[in-house]
Formats: sequence, C-alpha cells, structure tokens
Amino acid sequence: MVNASDQNEHHTLRGATDRPALLTIRDVIEEMEPLATAELDDYLHPSVLEVALDDGLCTADAARIDVQWTTQAHYKFHYTDTEAVNFRWGKHPHADDYLNVPGLEHYHPPPTASSKPDEVEESCIKQAPEVLVTRAVLKLWRVAYHMDSYDPLNTGRNPP
Repeated sequence: MVNASDQNEHHTLRGATDRPALLTIRDVIEEMEPLATAELDDYLHPSVLEVALDDGLCTADAARIDVQWTTQAHYKFHYTDTEAVNFRWGKHPHADDYLNVPGLEHYHPPPTASSKPDEVEESCIKQAPEVLVTRAVLKLWRVAYHMDSYDPLNTGRNPP
C-alpha cells in the first residue's frame, strides 16, 4: 500500500530552487511580455517567481503565473486567473502515473489543472534550458490570448 506522502513525493520537483534560473526567467518575461510584471517571492532565498499579468485569458480580467525552477531543471509554470481557471506546464517525476505522458514533460489542462492520471497530457514543450521553456510558455500564452481561447495552450510545435 502506498501512503499519500509517498505518492506526493513521486509528484514533486527535485532539487533546490535555482535562483539564477528564476532571475533569467524574470528577465526573459520582462523583455518579451508587456502585460507581465515578474518578482521573486524572496529576492535572496526565493521559492517562486510570481508573474502578475494585467489581463487574463478569455473573460479573466487579470492573471498570475507562478514559476518554480530547480537546480535539477525541474519546473512548474502554473497559471491562475480571476475566473478561477488554472492550468500548468511541468517537468518533474510523476512515477509514470500520467497515462498519456511518456516523459517528464507534462501539461495539466484548464479549467482546473487536474492531476487525474487520464487528464494530464504530454507537454508540447520539450526544450530544457529555462530561456527556451520560458519563451515557449509566453508564446503559447500569447497565442491563446490573441485567439481568446484555451485551445492553443498545448498545441505548439517544439519549440513552439
């Protein structure tokens, strides 16, 4: 029998927070996305990069993307907005629990970012460096924003 804490351990980011990577991600976001303002939750010992968006997807008035990145290049980009829509891209071990995900890269679709094994999808983002992953996330978000639809969020080609 697997207890809940063992299962959660299989679905977590590995490694310490990578502060230099988060600073690089912040710089890419500030350079590429005029609707975004990115700040570390703690400048010296961050755990997350908080990206405030002045507008959200579809009917949302505002949104936020929380970014976590580790020294083992595991990551989460979690979007949430004023309409309670959530989705996220991630790369971290998941104990092969996600039925449609052959590797570590995966996508939790809107509206709830479900972690149900049959709902998590393989991510279209296959690049590893934080700069390329961030550019891909921003491009996918921007396409969805202009199309006023969630559909394009995981349909990019590598790299999107």
